[in-house]
Formats: sequence, C-alpha cells, structure tokens
Amino acid sequence: MNTGECNSGLQRVEFALRSYGVSKTAHSSLRSGIHSRGYLPHVKREGASYFVTFRLADSLPRTVLLEFERKHAEALRRLPADATAEQTAEIHRELHRDVERYLDQGAGECHLRRAEIAQMVVEALRHFDGEKYVLESWAIMPNHVHLVLWPMPNVTSSEILKSRKRHTARQANLLLGRTGETFWQRESYDHWIRNDDEKMRILRYIRMNPVKAGLCTTAEDWKWSSAFPGWERKSQKREA
Repeated sequence: MNTGECNSGLQRVEFALRSYGVSKTAHSSLRSGIHSRGYLPHVKREGASYFVTFRLADSLPRTVLLEFERKHAEALRRLPADATAEQTAEIHRELHRDVERYLDQGAGECHLRRAEIAQMVVEALRHFDGEKYVLESWAIMPNHVHLVLWPMPNVTSSEILKSRKRHTARQANLLLGRTGETFWQRESYDHWIRNDDEKMRILRYIRMNPVKAGLCTTAEDWKWSSAFPGWERKSQKREA
C-alpha cells in the first residue's frame, strides 16, 4: 500500500469521525492484528470497514464444512515457500466463496424466510447504526446475513457481532416458540476491506446476492436488504 493510499484512507476516517462528533483514539491491540476464532483467521484493522457474514446454525452441515476445510488446507500446502500474503489471502477468500455458494442453495430450515424474523433482524442491525457503527450495506438471506459496517472508535467488530447475534437469537427463538436453542452458528466471517475497489465489489455482491440466489428479479425487489427503496439508512438521516 502506497503512502497516498494510506493518507487517503486516514482522511476518510477522520472526516467520518468529525461528522459524528467522535474523537480519534489511539491504536489498540484489540482492534488491529490477526485473531482466530474458528475456521478462518480474522484480520482486524482499526478504522477499517468490514465485510461480515454470519449464518444460521443448521445452514452448513459439519460434513460439508470439513470437506471445504480439507480443500482449503490442501491449497495452502501447495503454496510455495515464498508465497505472498495476497496469495494466502486469496485461498482464504476461496473458502469463503465455497461456503457462500453452498448457503445460496438454501440449506437448513431457513428461518430468515419468515417475514417477522427477517424484520426483527433488520431492526436489530439498524438500531445502533450511527451510534456504535455505520451500517453501509446489508442483506438478509434465508439462512445467512451479509453486512458492510464501519465500527466507531472504542467499538470492535467482535463486540458488535456478539451483541447483535445474541439479541436476535433470543428474539428469534421467542418467535419460533422455543427456548435456548442455538440460532446462529458461533463462527462469523469478517474481512477488513482494503481499498475502495474492493469495497465496490463487495457492495455489488451484497446488493445482487438475492438476485443471484433466485429470490427476486431485481435487487430493489428484495425487501430485506439495503437496496430496497423503502429503507433509509439511519446514519444518512442523522447527517441530514
């Protein structure tokens, strides 16, 4: 990454902070670095936006995941000793793409197809938009959720996900008439977005995912995403 790109990113972060009346904070090891919470490494970058995916507990059978992990491990073993970080990252991304393609087939009970559950998840995600994070894009799929979000200073992506998944799991179980059952898979995928080009690709992917999965004809038809004209971003409303 060149100096101009670093400065450009820093300027965007500082501008966003000023627009929300938030002061800059010092670097924190909890907010930057490489952390592992499951089958994928999680790279945290303070001041970055994140592409996040989390899924329902029954949406990816263990046998299927193990096969994806086997292929992933084999690809890593084939890397030459002088492989670049980008080559390794691409293999990690391919594992995520395998998982995404499987999820889009609609595995599991797909509780998020129920309008009242999808509505509840949307409202929970939007609740802290502009307060603890900026929710830039989102889509509620039948068995998983995609987000692009930017955590506010002193708030980590891990804290955000833990809070929103815990709250929505409790509410979803009430709507389903059950108690204490696992609703979300414990592991989430979060990827810090490195530049504007990558962000645009991810935003297009989230926007078009319901169309690609055969859930609607156009992105604007899918009510449970930020592409639906009826949703106004809370953070945009605050800025107005």
